Amino acid sequence: MLKTHDISLRYGKRILFEDVTIKFSPGNCYGVIGANGSGKSTLLKILSGEIESSSGNISILPSKRIAVLKQNQFEFDEFEVRETVLMGHKKLFKIMAEKDAIYAKSDFSNEDGMRVSDLEDEFAELNGWEAESEVSTLLSGLGVANELHEKKMAELSGNEKVKVLLAQALFGNPDILLLDEPTNNLDIQSIDWLEEFLIKFKNTVIVVSHDRHFLNNVCTHIADIDYGKVAIYTGNYDFWLESSQLALQQTRDKNKKTEAKRKELETFVARFSANASKSKQATSRKKTLEKMIIEEIKPSSRKLPFIRFTPEREIGNNVLSIKNISKKVDGEVALNDITFTINNDDKVAFVGIHDLAKTALFEILMDEVKADSGDYTWGSTVIRSFLPKDNSAFFNEDLVLIDWLRQYSKEKDAQFIRGFLGRMLFSGEESLKKANVLSGGERVRIMQAKMMLSGANVLLLDEPTNHLDLEAITSLNNGLIEFKGVVMFVSRDHQFMQTIANRIIEITPYGVIDKKMSFDEYMESPAVKKLREEMQENMRNRGDAIPI
Repeated sequence: MLKTHDISLRYGKRILFEDVTIKFSPGNCYGVIGANGSGKSTLLKILSGEIESSSGNISILPSKRIAVLKQNQFEFDEFEVRETVLMGHKKLFKIMAEKDAIYAKSDFSNEDGMRVSDLEDEFAELNGWEAESEVSTLLSGLGVANELHEKKMAELSGNEKVKVLLAQALFGNPDILLLDEPTNNLDIQSIDWLEEFLIKFKNTVIVVSHDRHFLNNVCTHIADIDYGKVAIYTGNYDFWLESSQLALQQTRDKNKKTEAKRKELETFVARFSANASKSKQATSRKKTLEKMIIEEIKPSSRKLPFIRFTPEREIGNNVLSIKNISKKVDGEVALNDITFTINNDDKVAFVGIHDLAKTALFEILMDEVKADSGDYTWGSTVIRSFLPKDNSAFFNEDLVLIDWLRQYSKEKDAQFIRGFLGRMLFSGEESLKKANVLSGGERVRIMQAKMMLSGANVLLLDEPTNHLDLEAITSLNNGLIEFKGVVMFVSRDHQFMQTIANRIIEITPYGVIDKKMSFDEYMESPAVKKLREEMQENMRNRGDAIPI
């Protein structure tokens, strides 16, 4: 069991946590939630011992081992992949290294023999004989190809490194597992595998995630950070959300009844205080009135942006036609003879294991890069707006937000722009913040404001939930569900895809799979799986090069 005792953390006058006392029990998975900046990642760092709290303490049994998902992708570049995973269990890895060093000696002494005997006993107790097999199972489950297991970490892509570091955290059955955004940069299959792993994991898991579907699937409890406190609730994210809203409504209803009774008493006291025959009764009711306290409803520190995309005009029947588009990026094939048509009722989730292919397609469709071959045609009624994965090019100018957003608005009035910024949580002095100093989440929100001002009837979004908190993701999710136009998007957020998309287009190394169905139906479809296998086999038979 892991416990905190009155921990507080202060940065100058700012209080991040104050007098937090909670416990995390074995067999449970705790999802840590809270607004951006509330201290979710910081809490995990305090629990792991990476940073110290200003006061209070953490208690854990000395025999219990904590494993942490590392965030620095370059920390292990000089080590092999398999070795990096083994390093997740420091004690076991140290024993293995010492054993190997002793066995490598040319002058093996009696003392060495006694020492290595002790090491072998410890090695067996830590299940060391199964270590190599477990490493392979973890890496394969997360989609790290076998041929990469002996390579140096420096030779891997960013996504592959993320998977290895996750395997490192999971390795060796840790007693307490701390995971900060473990689904970031994972493909759908790897996320599914991780969910199954955590559901079966019998020890303590504490995880920060913005993926609502992931939190619902793996969490037994929610740790909610708000107003410098951490409250533990039983149940998954949806249960917490519904129950917290119900509790708030019940408090409001109770206060309404209290307020109604107060007004009734106030009226009585005012009417009869001067009436001698009823003065005693009025005095009694006045005392009752004085004792009545309206229970304070402390609003959550969380704020939801108001996201509504309103098309300037209705879209026609002809939206987009793509014919035989191919594209190489850095000498590698990203798109290979892509052909499909977009209809005016489509909300399309683009999926596939290669992010570069999907990003390249969107950039071609927005005329930002040229296809190597093939062409595409937008309908005459189409108004496009694009949310790129990398938005840095939009924030090089030294402009305050009100002037930055005015560039993209037909209405130039400052009051109108301020109102729009307020909807996206940039109110008051926030509207005068410089655009080039915004955080990742703030950049995405202001880019969404730009899209809303465009009046577009076709929206293209490449990983639109990146950097957003749960509240902003929920608002965007609802805004796209209600949008009366065409949506084309890339996302790893399961709930986002399931609730928005009515069509799935998978860009595979072997061609396009295009199905008019929900994401869950697509993932469970035997026909889709069979088609993918047939496409792969046909490509092998032709001897074609496999695209990236």
